[in-house]
Amino acid sequence: MSLGDDGGYGGDHRGSETGQTRTRLPDGDNDAYGTGRRPRAGGLSSRNLVTIVGVVVLLIAAIAFANRGGSGNSETTSDDTAQDAAAQPTAPTGTKPVNGKNGGIASGFAKTEQGAQSAAANYAVALTSDGMYQTDTRQKIVNAVYAPSVAATRKSALNKVYTDRDFLGRIGLNPDGSAPKGMTFVSRANPVGTKTESFKDGTAKISVWYSALFGLAGTESKNPVAESWYTNTFDLKWIHGDWKVADFTQKNGPAPVGRDQAAASAEDMTKAVQGFGGFTYAR
Repeated sequence: MSLGDDGGYGGDHRGSETGQTRTRLPDGDNDAYGTGRRPRAGGLSSRNLVTIVGVVVLLIAAIAFANRGGSGNSETTSDDTAQDAAAQPTAPTGTKPVNGKNGGIASGFAKTEQGAQSAAANYAVALTSDGMYQTDTRQKIVNAVYAPSVAATRKSALNKVYTDRDFLGRIGLNPDGSAPKGMTFVSRANPVGTKTESFKDGTAKISVWYSALFGLAGTESKNPVAESWYTNTFDLKWIHGDWKVADFTQKNGPAPVGRDQAAASAEDMTKAVQGFGGFTYAR
């Protein structure tokens, strides 16, 4: 007997042939057979099928969630790899970023594209720091950052800038580069990202986009701490096992649209600057 002979899937008839397959369950004790129908061998009821499908979906979701944590043992397709590379350009490579310090500045960068980017980001932080306003620390920074062939020339030029009384006076500092009593001088670069402009034969041109905090924190400050945005492009050379700056240029921006946030009070800014240390920016 076919399903059509029984009135279709919606039929309410019960056949008497043994081994007949039905798609509708019996109505309890009134069923002629006295027990519930058995489905076709190897088949599943719709209720069981829905349950199994639900379990499989949940299992797949759980596995996907677990793998998203990035244990390093999960396999990915080429498409997944491409997406990860686009979303996480500074993902770990397994190469240690640096192996030492030179005058308090990270050193020993890898001779790779990422190593050059790390060096440029660190050097942007060092060359924008408040240490540049003190003679001793400025000499250490220049020696650590610049190529030996240009370090002496850069020291001379930088000394003229950072010891100029008019310049120091305009930004609110004392003639020796120190902050007035009761004030805290702030000069910090906060790199947002790096970009390789070129990389070849022991040379690299790397751009660093960063925000800079600059000014005097204090209740009597006439030059309060403000935020600016810059892009520095460094010409780097591989010298004696490390990246060194041969030259660099700076331009303004790109600057994002500022949020409508209330500026911190002089007291809060001072506490923040003194309470939050700056970074060495190796990655």
